[in-house]
Amino acid sequence: MIDAKSLISSAFLFALPVTAAAQTVPVAVRATPIEQFDATGRTRIGAVEFRGGLVLTSPESQFGGLSGMALDATGEKLIALTDKGYWLSATLLSQDGRPTGLTDAQMAPLVAADGRKLASQGLGDSESLALTGQGTVVGIERRHEIWSFPGPDPLGAKGKQLISFKGIAELGSNEGIEALAIPPEGKPAALIAIAEQDPKDPAILPGFLFSPLDKPRLVGRFAIERIDEFSATDLSLGPDGKAYLLERRYDPLRGVAMRIRRFELTQLVDGAKLSGEVLMEAHRAAAIDNMEALAVTRDAGGEILLTVLSDDNFSPLQRTVLLRFALVQ
Repeated sequence: MIDAKSLISSAFLFALPVTAAAQTVPVAVRATPIEQFDATGRTRIGAVEFRGGLVLTSPESQFGGLSGMALDATGEKLIALTDKGYWLSATLLSQDGRPTGLTDAQMAPLVAADGRKLASQGLGDSESLALTGQGTVVGIERRHEIWSFPGPDPLGAKGKQLISFKGIAELGSNEGIEALAIPPEGKPAALIAIAEQDPKDPAILPGFLFSPLDKPRLVGRFAIERIDEFSATDLSLGPDGKAYLLERRYDPLRGVAMRIRRFELTQLVDGAKLSGEVLMEAHRAAAIDNMEALAVTRDAGGEILLTVLSDDNFSPLQRTVLLRFALVQ
Protein backbone atom coordinates (compact mmCIF):
# COMPACT_ATOMS: atom_id res chain seq x y z
CA MET A 1 0.00 0.00 0.00
CA ILE A 2 1.30 3.44 -0.93
CA ASP A 3 1.72 5.91 1.91
CA ALA A 4 -0.73 8.75 1.28
CA LYS A 5 1.86 11.25 2.49
CA SER A 6 4.03 10.41 -0.50
CA LEU A 7 1.22 11.32 -2.89
CA ILE A 8 0.93 14.99 -1.95
CA SER A 9 3.72 17.51 -1.92
CA SER A 10 3.97 20.31 0.61
CA ALA A 11 0.61 21.91 1.29
CA PHE A 12 1.68 25.38 0.28
CA LEU A 13 -0.46 27.12 -2.33
CA PHE A 14 1.22 28.64 -5.36
CA ALA A 15 1.10 32.41 -5.83
CA LEU A 16 2.21 34.32 -8.89
CA PRO A 17 5.45 36.29 -8.56
CA VAL A 18 4.85 39.95 -7.83
CA THR A 19 7.94 41.09 -9.69
CA ALA A 20 9.32 40.29 -13.13
CA ALA A 21 12.42 38.69 -11.62
CA ALA A 22 12.58 34.91 -11.23
CA GLN A 23 10.89 33.98 -7.97
CA THR A 24 10.67 30.37 -6.85
CA VAL A 25 7.53 29.44 -4.94
CA PRO A 26 6.18 26.11 -3.65
CA VAL A 27 3.23 24.48 -5.36
CA ALA A 28 0.91 21.71 -4.12
CA VAL A 29 0.80 18.67 -6.40
CA ARG A 30 -1.42 15.66 -5.84
CA ALA A 31 -0.40 12.33 -7.38
CA THR A 32 -3.03 9.64 -7.98
CA PRO A 33 -1.60 6.20 -8.86
CA ILE A 34 -2.28 4.54 -12.22
CA GLU A 35 -2.52 0.85 -11.40
CA GLN A 36 -2.95 -0.55 -14.94
CA PHE A 37 -1.60 0.53 -18.29
CA ASP A 38 -4.75 -0.62 -20.08
CA ALA A 39 -7.92 -2.61 -19.49
CA THR A 40 -6.20 -5.91 -20.24
CA GLY A 41 -3.83 -5.46 -17.33
CA ARG A 42 -0.80 -6.16 -19.51
CA THR A 43 2.58 -4.91 -18.35
CA ARG A 44 4.72 -5.86 -21.36
CA ILE A 45 4.42 -3.44 -24.28
CA GLY A 46 6.89 -4.15 -27.03
CA ALA A 47 10.41 -3.96 -25.62
CA VAL A 48 9.38 -2.27 -22.36
CA GLU A 49 7.56 -3.20 -19.19
CA PHE A 50 5.10 -0.85 -17.47
CA ARG A 51 6.22 -0.13 -13.91
CA GLY A 52 3.57 2.37 -12.86
CA GLY A 53 2.21 5.84 -13.34
CA LEU A 54 0.63 8.89 -11.75
CA VAL A 55 -2.04 11.42 -12.64
CA LEU A 56 -0.75 14.79 -11.41
CA THR A 57 -3.09 17.61 -10.42
CA SER A 58 -2.71 20.96 -8.69
CA PRO A 59 -5.04 23.78 -7.59
CA GLU A 60 -2.69 26.29 -9.23
CA SER A 61 -3.72 27.48 -12.69
CA GLN A 62 -0.09 27.75 -13.86
CA PHE A 63 0.47 24.02 -13.32
CA GLY A 64 0.09 21.99 -16.50
CA GLY A 65 1.22 22.14 -20.11
CA LEU A 66 4.37 20.18 -19.24
CA SER A 67 6.31 19.82 -22.47
CA GLY A 68 9.94 19.13 -21.59
CA MET A 69 11.61 17.23 -18.76
CA ALA A 70 14.96 16.10 -17.43
CA LEU A 71 15.90 13.82 -14.53
CA ASP A 72 19.27 13.69 -12.81
CA ALA A 73 21.32 10.48 -12.78
CA THR A 74 19.48 9.19 -9.71
CA GLY A 75 16.11 9.57 -11.43
CA GLU A 76 14.85 11.62 -8.50
CA LYS A 77 15.46 15.30 -9.25
CA LEU A 78 12.94 16.43 -11.89
CA ILE A 79 13.05 19.63 -13.94
CA ALA A 80 10.23 20.37 -16.38
CA LEU A 81 8.89 23.24 -18.51
CA THR A 82 5.38 24.48 -19.21
CA ASP A 83 3.76 25.93 -22.33
CA LYS A 84 3.27 29.18 -20.42
CA GLY A 85 6.96 29.78 -19.74
CA TYR A 86 7.36 28.32 -16.24
CA TRP A 87 9.85 25.96 -14.67
CA LEU A 88 8.74 23.09 -12.45
CA SER A 89 11.18 21.36 -10.13
CA ALA A 90 10.35 18.48 -7.80
CA THR A 91 11.63 15.27 -6.26
CA LEU A 92 10.14 12.19 -7.89
CA LEU A 93 9.48 9.49 -5.32
CA SER A 94 9.64 5.82 -6.28
CA GLN A 95 9.17 2.44 -4.65
CA ASP A 96 10.71 -0.60 -6.35
CA GLY A 97 10.90 1.38 -9.59
CA ARG A 98 7.24 2.48 -9.42
CA PRO A 99 6.64 6.25 -9.19
CA THR A 100 4.64 7.09 -6.07
CA GLY A 101 4.53 10.89 -5.86
CA LEU A 102 6.19 14.29 -6.08
CA THR A 103 7.59 16.27 -3.17
CA ASP A 104 9.24 19.68 -2.85
CA ALA A 105 7.47 20.92 -5.97
CA GLN A 106 8.33 24.49 -6.94
CA MET A 107 7.66 26.76 -9.90
CA ALA A 108 9.20 29.94 -11.30
CA PRO A 109 8.91 31.86 -14.57
CA LEU A 110 11.63 31.71 -17.21
CA VAL A 111 13.24 35.15 -17.27
CA ALA A 112 15.73 36.99 -19.46
CA ALA A 113 18.89 38.77 -18.35
CA ASP A 114 16.91 41.97 -17.72
CA GLY A 115 14.57 40.12 -15.34
CA ARG A 116 11.58 40.21 -17.67
CA LYS A 117 9.51 37.07 -18.06
CA LEU A 118 10.03 35.34 -21.41
CA ALA A 119 6.27 34.85 -21.66
CA SER A 120 5.75 38.62 -21.63
CA GLN A 121 7.98 38.84 -24.72
CA GLY A 122 6.14 36.20 -26.76
CA LEU A 123 8.65 33.52 -25.72
CA GLY A 124 6.52 31.55 -23.29
CA ASP A 125 6.00 28.41 -25.37
CA SER A 126 8.95 26.52 -23.90
CA GLU A 127 8.91 22.98 -25.30
CA SER A 128 12.25 21.28 -24.71
CA LEU A 129 15.24 21.29 -22.40
CA ALA A 130 18.61 19.64 -21.89
CA LEU A 131 21.05 19.82 -19.01
CA THR A 132 24.66 20.84 -19.61
CA GLY A 133 27.68 21.04 -17.35
CA GLN A 134 27.14 24.80 -17.17
CA GLY A 135 23.35 25.00 -16.94
CA THR A 136 20.22 24.31 -18.97
CA VAL A 137 19.30 24.95 -22.60
CA VAL A 138 15.66 25.48 -23.60
CA GLY A 139 13.86 25.34 -26.94
CA ILE A 140 11.18 27.99 -27.56
CA GLU A 141 8.51 27.14 -30.12
CA ARG A 142 6.69 29.60 -32.42
CA ARG A 143 9.61 32.07 -32.14
CA HIS A 144 12.01 29.19 -32.90
CA GLU A 145 14.82 30.11 -30.53
CA ILE A 146 17.11 28.24 -28.15
CA TRP A 147 18.05 29.88 -24.85
CA SER A 148 20.69 29.18 -22.23
CA PHE A 149 20.17 29.42 -18.45
CA PRO A 150 23.47 29.22 -16.53
CA GLY A 151 24.10 27.59 -13.18
CA PRO A 152 22.87 24.53 -11.30
CA ASP A 153 19.42 25.97 -10.47
CA PRO A 154 17.47 27.03 -13.58
CA LEU A 155 14.56 28.34 -11.50
CA GLY A 156 16.77 31.15 -10.25
CA ALA A 157 18.72 31.71 -13.47
CA LYS A 158 18.45 34.50 -16.00
CA GLY A 159 18.61 33.33 -19.59
CA LYS A 160 20.01 34.62 -22.85
CA GLN A 161 19.30 33.77 -26.45
CA LEU A 162 21.73 31.13 -27.66
CA ILE A 163 20.49 30.27 -31.16
CA SER A 164 18.05 31.82 -33.60
CA PHE A 165 18.69 31.07 -37.25
CA LYS A 166 16.94 30.87 -40.60
CA GLY A 167 16.74 27.08 -40.73
CA ILE A 168 14.67 26.91 -37.57
CA ALA A 169 12.63 30.03 -38.40
CA GLU A 170 11.38 28.31 -41.57
CA LEU A 171 9.65 25.65 -39.47
CA GLY A 172 5.90 25.90 -39.01
CA SER A 173 4.66 28.15 -36.22
CA ASN A 174 3.59 25.19 -34.08
CA GLU A 175 6.12 22.74 -35.53
CA GLY A 176 9.31 23.98 -33.93
CA ILE A 177 12.05 22.46 -31.79
CA GLU A 178 10.50 19.82 -29.53
CA ALA A 179 13.63 17.92 -28.52
CA LEU A 180 17.12 18.91 -27.35
CA ALA A 181 20.07 16.79 -26.26
CA ILE A 182 23.65 17.49 -25.16
CA PRO A 183 25.88 14.54 -26.16
CA PRO A 184 28.78 13.67 -23.84
CA GLU A 185 32.12 15.08 -25.01
CA GLY A 186 30.32 16.98 -27.77
CA LYS A 187 30.10 14.01 -30.14
CA PRO A 188 28.59 13.74 -32.72
CA ALA A 189 27.69 17.39 -32.01
CA ALA A 190 27.60 19.75 -29.05
CA LEU A 191 23.83 20.14 -29.32
CA ILE A 192 21.21 18.06 -31.13
CA ALA A 193 17.76 19.49 -31.88
CA ILE A 194 14.76 17.81 -33.48
CA ALA A 195 11.65 19.60 -34.72
CA GLU A 196 8.10 18.35 -34.29
CA GLN A 197 7.77 17.83 -38.05
CA ASP A 198 8.80 19.38 -41.37
CA PRO A 199 6.26 21.74 -43.01
CA LYS A 200 7.76 21.04 -46.44
CA ASP A 201 8.27 17.27 -46.21
CA PRO A 202 5.65 15.27 -44.28
CA ALA A 203 7.78 12.13 -44.59
CA ILE A 204 10.54 13.26 -42.21
CA LEU A 205 11.30 14.65 -38.77
CA PRO A 206 14.10 17.23 -39.25
CA GLY A 207 17.18 17.25 -37.04
CA PHE A 208 19.85 19.92 -36.51
CA LEU A 209 23.44 19.70 -35.23
CA PHE A 210 25.28 22.59 -33.56
CA SER A 211 28.88 23.39 -32.68
CA PRO A 212 30.00 24.10 -29.05
CA LEU A 213 27.65 26.34 -27.13
CA ASP A 214 30.18 29.10 -26.43
CA LYS A 215 29.87 30.03 -30.12
CA PRO A 216 27.04 27.86 -31.48
CA ARG A 217 26.47 27.55 -35.21
CA LEU A 218 24.66 25.07 -37.41
CA VAL A 219 27.08 22.35 -38.52
CA GLY A 220 24.76 19.69 -39.91
CA ARG A 221 21.29 18.35 -40.55
CA PHE A 222 19.78 14.88 -40.48
CA ALA A 223 16.34 13.36 -41.03
CA ILE A 224 14.37 10.72 -39.17
CA GLU A 225 11.71 8.81 -41.08
CA ARG A 226 8.23 9.96 -40.06
CA ILE A 227 5.98 6.93 -39.65
CA ASP A 228 2.17 6.90 -39.63
CA GLU A 229 1.84 10.65 -39.00
CA PHE A 230 3.60 10.59 -35.62
CA SER A 231 5.45 13.78 -34.65
CA ALA A 232 8.56 14.19 -32.49
CA THR A 233 7.98 15.46 -28.94
CA ASP A 234 11.22 14.75 -27.02
CA LEU A 235 14.68 13.19 -27.16
CA SER A 236 16.67 11.75 -24.27
CA LEU A 237 20.20 10.36 -24.27
CA GLY A 238 20.31 7.21 -22.16
CA PRO A 239 23.15 6.09 -19.91
CA ASP A 240 23.65 3.25 -22.40
CA GLY A 241 24.90 5.70 -25.04
CA LYS A 242 21.73 5.48 -27.13
CA ALA A 243 19.24 8.14 -28.17
CA TYR A 244 15.55 7.66 -27.33
CA LEU A 245 12.90 9.55 -29.30
CA LEU A 246 9.38 10.13 -27.97
CA GLU A 247 6.65 10.62 -30.57
CA ARG A 248 2.97 11.56 -30.41
CA ARG A 249 0.06 11.37 -32.82
CA TYR A 250 -3.43 12.77 -32.52
CA ASP A 251 -6.35 12.84 -34.90
CA PRO A 252 -10.11 12.91 -34.21
CA LEU A 253 -10.74 9.44 -35.62
CA ARG A 254 -7.86 7.48 -34.11
CA GLY A 255 -7.41 9.52 -30.96
CA VAL A 256 -4.09 9.93 -29.18
CA ALA A 257 -1.07 7.61 -29.53
CA MET A 258 2.55 7.50 -28.37
CA ARG A 259 5.68 5.77 -29.58
CA ILE A 260 9.29 5.45 -28.41
CA ARG A 261 12.09 4.75 -30.89
CA ARG A 262 15.78 4.12 -30.21
CA PHE A 263 18.88 5.06 -32.21
CA GLU A 264 22.60 4.72 -31.85
CA LEU A 265 23.83 8.18 -30.85
CA THR A 266 26.67 7.89 -33.34
CA GLN A 267 24.09 7.70 -36.16
CA LEU A 268 22.89 11.27 -35.60
CA VAL A 269 25.32 12.90 -38.02
CA ASP A 270 25.14 15.33 -40.91
CA GLY A 271 23.25 13.90 -43.89
CA ALA A 272 21.93 10.85 -42.04
CA LYS A 273 18.49 9.41 -42.87
CA LEU A 274 17.33 7.19 -40.02
CA SER A 275 14.46 4.88 -39.11
CA GLY A 276 15.59 3.53 -35.75
CA GLU A 277 14.10 0.74 -33.67
CA VAL A 278 10.54 0.96 -32.37
CA LEU A 279 10.57 -0.01 -28.68
CA MET A 280 6.90 0.50 -27.88
CA GLU A 281 3.67 1.98 -29.20
CA ALA A 282 0.43 2.65 -27.36
CA HIS A 283 -2.96 4.05 -28.32
CA ARG A 284 -6.01 5.64 -26.74
CA ALA A 285 -7.07 2.44 -24.95
CA ALA A 286 -3.95 2.80 -22.78
CA ALA A 287 -3.36 5.17 -19.85
CA ILE A 288 -1.74 7.81 -22.03
CA ASP A 289 -2.46 11.39 -22.97
CA ASN A 290 -0.55 13.95 -25.02
CA MET A 291 2.89 12.53 -24.15
CA GLU A 292 5.54 15.22 -24.71
CA ALA A 293 8.46 14.70 -22.32
CA LEU A 294 10.92 11.83 -21.87
CA ALA A 295 13.83 11.13 -19.51
CA VAL A 296 15.95 7.96 -19.63
CA THR A 297 17.91 6.89 -16.55
CA ARG A 298 19.50 3.82 -15.00
CA ASP A 299 18.44 2.63 -11.54
CA ALA A 300 20.64 1.17 -8.80
CA GLY A 301 19.96 -2.35 -10.10
CA GLY A 302 21.19 -1.47 -13.58
CA GLU A 303 17.81 -1.31 -15.35
CA ILE A 304 17.17 1.35 -17.98
CA LEU A 305 14.06 3.32 -17.00
CA LEU A 306 12.00 5.49 -19.35
CA THR A 307 9.91 8.15 -17.63
CA VAL A 308 7.31 9.91 -19.80
CA LEU A 309 5.23 13.01 -19.01
CA SER A 310 2.18 14.45 -20.77
CA ASP A 311 1.14 17.98 -21.72
CA ASP A 312 -2.52 18.56 -20.81
CA ASN A 313 -2.66 21.81 -22.80
CA PHE A 314 -4.33 23.33 -19.72
CA SER A 315 -7.52 21.60 -20.88
CA PRO A 316 -10.11 20.08 -18.51
CA LEU A 317 -10.50 17.28 -21.05
CA GLN A 318 -6.86 16.17 -20.73
CA ARG A 319 -4.58 14.97 -17.92
CA THR A 320 -1.04 15.44 -16.73
CA VAL A 321 0.20 11.84 -16.71
CA LEU A 322 3.59 10.53 -15.60
CA LEU A 323 4.39 6.98 -16.75
CA ARG A 324 7.42 4.79 -16.12
CA PHE A 325 8.66 1.86 -18.18
CA ALA A 326 11.67 -0.44 -17.85
CA LEU A 327 13.59 -1.58 -20.90
CA VAL A 328 13.43 -5.38 -21.03
CA GLN A 329 15.20 -6.12 -24.31
